[in-house]
Amino acid sequence: MRTSLVLLSARLLDPLTGEFLPQTALAASGGRISALGDDRRIRALADPSATVIDLRGAVVTPGLVDGHLHPVSGAELTHGLDLSGCADLDAVREALAGEVRTLAPGAWLHAWGLDPNVFGQRPVEAAALAPVLDGVPALLLLFDAHSMLASPRALELAGVDGPRTFAQAAEVVCDDAGRPTGLLLEDAACELVERAAPRPTHAERRARLAAALRDMAAAGLTGGHAMDANGDSLALYAELDAAGELPVRLRVSPWCQPGADAAALRALIEQQGTGGALWRTEGVKLFMDGTVDNGTAWLERPDCHGESTHSFWPDPEAYTHIVGELHRAGVPTATHAIGDAAVRHVLDSVERAMATGERRVRHRVEHIETVPDDTLRRFARLGVIASMQPTHCCDYTRADHTDNWSRRLGEERASRAWRCRDLWDSGARVVLGSDWPIAPFPPLGVMAGARHRRPSRDLSLPPHGPEQALTALEALQGMTVNAAYAAGEEHEAGRLAVGHRADLTVLADDPLTAAATDLPDLPVLLTVLDGRPTHRDASL
Repeated sequence: MRTSLVLLSARLLDPLTGEFLPQTALAASGGRISALGDDRRIRALADPSATVIDLRGAVVTPGLVDGHLHPVSGAELTHGLDLSGCADLDAVREALAGEVRTLAPGAWLHAWGLDPNVFGQRPVEAAALAPVLDGVPALLLLFDAHSMLASPRALELAGVDGPRTFAQAAEVVCDDAGRPTGLLLEDAACELVERAAPRPTHAERRARLAAALRDMAAAGLTGGHAMDANGDSLALYAELDAAGELPVRLRVSPWCQPGADAAALRALIEQQGTGGALWRTEGVKLFMDGTVDNGTAWLERPDCHGESTHSFWPDPEAYTHIVGELHRAGVPTATHAIGDAAVRHVLDSVERAMATGERRVRHRVEHIETVPDDTLRRFARLGVIASMQPTHCCDYTRADHTDNWSRRLGEERASRAWRCRDLWDSGARVVLGSDWPIAPFPPLGVMAGARHRRPSRDLSLPPHGPEQALTALEALQGMTVNAAYAAGEEHEAGRLAVGHRADLTVLADDPLTAAATDLPDLPVLLTVLDGRPTHRDASL
């Protein structure tokens, strides 16, 4: 097999030990690492068609993998006005006013990244943004992507003039007179208004997705665990893959929503393993609750507003049945569970499923924002993977607990936020991700957040729960060897070894010795997917 890539004068970092390998060069053939050795030996393997790159001492790690992201929906949701940098209502109003001035008459305004903390003690409602949005149809996605604010004109165009009843935990929030406040909680409510807005064409959506994936590759990502397959997502992946334009390897887990019948479940099972050269459908994504900030999480005790008391599934036992059926079919699940009651129920359901037979399936829990001691110890015992997004803690909570998330939970539960350290020390397999578009996707920023737990906007601020920080090596493992394990790929991914995938990230210096606050700025010099460069810095 012809050698496709040769990397010379490299420092090859082993994420298991944190040490550099004795070899200084690497060759790839057929998408796999075919040889490791010294520069002279590996250079001799290069045939005329091979790409040969002298790294001049740069550091090579296994390709960095985001354990939880939403490429297609993220590419669509982040099209429009970015409000994530607005720290107060005045800044939000100023940004919206500027965007309104650019709109054609009757055009919709789309914005994303709105932080509920900008409302302070005020309710999260559209009235706070009047008269900036007077007569303008606008949809403002809150940072958690589980809720949005719709302007009065948007509600009018969608015909939403009062409360609605949904089959899942969702709500058109209304005032005491039954008039919508503009706040829409969870997908079913948001979709009522989204359907009234103009939709991008398939070609536009493909172009946005391709651009987002290229940016991910440039940030050092070689892979991602995509937690949805909504709409034409799979068709878009297939098109890019067939055209040789898929720069990130994707493991895609379609959703299973409340109300799924036997036929829907059978279709999900039959879909497993389908895909293309660089993407495949594997696993199923479920939701056990919503979010703390919205009052739609599932907590063992209500939050300070008396909310977050119910499961996303009207009948939690129906969820347990679904998990059991998927487990028996050998299908891994990934369940969004934020509140302590939600996490407990997922673990209970997995334990019941495991009791039905000897089959071992690697189930996951996503987010795990607050859990008591007795719950976290069960992850290792049951072999359930803890999928964590440390930048959620960094960017949307505060060390002094004055943020919306912490105020809702109270001191006891806010003090056990994103227990990465405790889960790791209890023996759980911890995987790190961004949950993009909820938080930025650059993997060095995710790894840095797991280490410093400070707001990325202002790294001089104190950390939230510094005792829960991971070490530099653990953070690297969370996006390499542990991500490979979570996907059942530990024998072919996550390490620099002959026969493993030639998915590689090349950094200007050692990510283990870089200060946590400096890590996001460490240059990504080269990203390699399946033995071919998907990003190459001009300095190489």
